[in-house]
Amino acid sequence: MAKRRVPTTCRILLLPASALLLAFGFSRTMKPALAQDATYDVVIVNGRVMDPESGIDAVRNVGISGGKIRAISSSALKGKQLIDAKGLVVATGFIDLHQHGHDGENYAAKAHDGVTTALELEVGVADIDHWYGEREGKALINFGASVGHIPARMAVMHDAGQLLPSGDAAHREATPGEIEQILSLIEKGLQRGALAVGVGPAYTEAATNWEIVQVFRVAAKHHASCHIHIRAGAPKLEAAAGNFPGFEEAMADAAISGAPLHIVHIQSTGGPDVVYELQMISHARSHGMDVTTEAYPYTMGMTSIQAAFLDHKENEPDSYFATMLWPATGEHLTRESFLRYRKEGGMIILPSNTQENIDAAIESPLTMIASDGALFNGKGHPRTAGTYARVLGHYVREAKALDLMTALRKMTLMPAQRLEKRAPVFKDKGRIRASADADITVFDANTVIDKATYENPLQYSEGIRFVLVNGVPVVRDGQLVDGVFPGRAARAPISQ
Repeated sequence: MAKRRVPTTCRILLLPASALLLAFGFSRTMKPALAQDATYDVVIVNGRVMDPESGIDAVRNVGISGGKIRAISSSALKGKQLIDAKGLVVATGFIDLHQHGHDGENYAAKAHDGVTTALELEVGVADIDHWYGEREGKALINFGASVGHIPARMAVMHDAGQLLPSGDAAHREATPGEIEQILSLIEKGLQRGALAVGVGPAYTEAATNWEIVQVFRVAAKHHASCHIHIRAGAPKLEAAAGNFPGFEEAMADAAISGAPLHIVHIQSTGGPDVVYELQMISHARSHGMDVTTEAYPYTMGMTSIQAAFLDHKENEPDSYFATMLWPATGEHLTRESFLRYRKEGGMIILPSNTQENIDAAIESPLTMIASDGALFNGKGHPRTAGTYARVLGHYVREAKALDLMTALRKMTLMPAQRLEKRAPVFKDKGRIRASADADITVFDANTVIDKATYENPLQYSEGIRFVLVNGVPVVRDGQLVDGVFPGRAARAPISQ
């Protein structure tokens, strides 16, 4: 891991109150007295402010106090600290809807990639209060979670798996009494402020279609979106297109229950059907369904080697195993090592789709960007540390497949809008405007790029110059700031 330090050339400076004149800000909602008299905690000056909601794309100064954006002005603002953003883009911090690693190592990697809010929404957690309590006051960035069908099923069925099930929760049909207990745990989590409901029939293959639709009905009762890893897992790349029962199950459950639907990493689970499934989402939305999706920009995925969809693979050809990478050692697998590591347990990297289909998913106006990230002592997938810089560097600057404002919308406003109906805290995220949370990422559009690789996944992205979380710098001149924990819980209202 890169050593944390603050260089002597730091561009945050203390300013005397008389050094700058204050003029009326960009926001018309501000009181003139505040605009004339305020000295802000932090002022970001001369940056190219880009906000997908308002459409602003202009050089502005941003005043921050009390963890909030207080002013956006074309004139000078007074501040206790100054961040010189000349030649840099000033955007709201990126919101990652799909991050499994939630510790210091992972949060540092996320911050270096411009992420200010990381959320565990696909798998989720069983005990919402415990999960949030473990991170309160100790987090570099903002954090949040769904209540998950997977961990609830594991708890009820006494499955010894870690992140994902490896025993009964994956392989045994639940009894009616067990289903009732699972649904009760999900309901309790929603009452305690879970952001959404995580659903993963790909990992709980023995769960019947009926069990999954019951989960959707509980979510609908609480106006919570279901973030689903569709059934059947990662399809073979050579499979014929046009056959997508897992996708149809998710769409039917949403239509039947009325629950908002969010399909995770469509670029991998969609396989050869990505374009078809995106068309179906578009058509469903045109008929009033609340359905959204996400993607990450890599052709390889990562999952538990004990995942149910990898059962009964021992007779696959040698070439099948040779495509798999064991992150813990960096080795490509053989039939023998695949079977040995299945008994041991751990994470595996494997092909998920063609580059053509990945590009189609990332470039679609329907998809948000989400990493599906997790690092374990420096081992894992490069998507944890590099997803957002890769989109900005490759898809925006190099390939010119996305314009910068569109890419920012996918990383900020769209994720916030996905969650804000249930969790009003997100109405103040994903935007650069007065009164919004001061979660801000400042980057160099000319140099930003991912550096993480499959062999070395803990290499921080380049070009992310400053990151503020609730107004507190956590990355300064490209370096992590030591000893600050400004991250706050992103949680839905508690009803019981």
